[in-house]
Amino acid sequence: MSDSRQLAWAYLSRCIEGPDRELQRLLSAGEDVEKIVHGIKNRESWLGPLLKTTQTRASVDYAREDLEAIKAIGGRLLTPDSPEWPTEQFDAAFGFAASGQSDCIRSMQDDAVAPHALWVKGIPLSELLAQAVAIVGTRAVSNYGREATRQLVQELVAHQWTIVSGGALGVDAVAHSVALETGGRSIAVAACGLDKTYPAAHRGLFRQISQHGALVSEYPPGISPARHRFLTRNRLVAALTSGTVVVEAAWRSGALNTLTWAEGLGRVAMAVPGPITGVGSLGCHERIRTGRAQLVVSADEIRELLSAIGELDVAGQYEFDFAPSPVQSLSRNEMRVYDATSAQARLTADIAADAGLSVALTVHLLVELQKRQLICREGDGWKRIESEAED
Repeated sequence: MSDSRQLAWAYLSRCIEGPDRELQRLLSAGEDVEKIVHGIKNRESWLGPLLKTTQTRASVDYAREDLEAIKAIGGRLLTPDSPEWPTEQFDAAFGFAASGQSDCIRSMQDDAVAPHALWVKGIPLSELLAQAVAIVGTRAVSNYGREATRQLVQELVAHQWTIVSGGALGVDAVAHSVALETGGRSIAVAACGLDKTYPAAHRGLFRQISQHGALVSEYPPGISPARHRFLTRNRLVAALTSGTVVVEAAWRSGALNTLTWAEGLGRVAMAVPGPITGVGSLGCHERIRTGRAQLVVSADEIRELLSAIGELDVAGQYEFDFAPSPVQSLSRNEMRVYDATSAQARLTADIAADAGLSVALTVHLLVELQKRQLICREGDGWKRIESEAED
């Protein structure tokens, strides 16, 4: 990319705080980025609505300074011209939003467009996003939420999934930390310039993420965090991943905003159920109850939802891991006969009477139960083999 073109993208990143639908329309129509910048600076009428959008910042050109600032901290500017630009992820997510298939996106339609630039520090995004899932949740994480997050992340990392989150306190921090502790990779999407550290307590964590993953922001250096930027940031967390899992979210938790974005962008929305003895998971429960999020309790369930159909069969694996005992495998009539036996030998006629079955059928079923080593003959009767644990 030429220096003048990179400067043009850097200028747009600060001049037009994304996302911006009109800018995306011009870029999609094939307008050159340098021509757009020239038009903004010279207030050319062909830009239409973009003139109003850029009215207060058109004369502010810190492009060169911003590029120097990001370089000073070991970062870089990514644009749609860059080889590592997440084209596949953005096309799928924002293309779905534009299709109008999701009702929940209508209230956020103005923001449902891709960023025009990303500021990144760390491993190339193309190496991190082949398998990526978002794990988000409350800042006021409980011991339950902490352990649930840890378990899910450990298992996902074992299957080479990149963990994406917002770098906040609580569930986000646990997700990032466990991913790194277990040798995995993580992406933190910031709501401020990457030269800022927010929250301040995560300076060390962010340093590790940049070494074993990536820090990503839509905002140029020097931009401070603000409430609206956190909400805008959430759409990127959802868009960069195949799906979003919320672990612990109260009724009005901000983490639910990311889950809503996952819905609106055609990503898989998932929620972990919590204890019913508190209010910390009310938001998760409501999304599950209304069908707006899939209930998940394990990494395998998450992976099944995010993988190609038929690639994973979690229910089948559960059947294998938690196979029924011989008694639990009995048919209804076999169970009736088995229940009519005891530790003491009983005559066939008595067993048949208690089971409510004919003697002939009872004999047939007793023989089957004997083959399964659940009962045995003793003299003229039948008795139960008590070594089988009953549920």
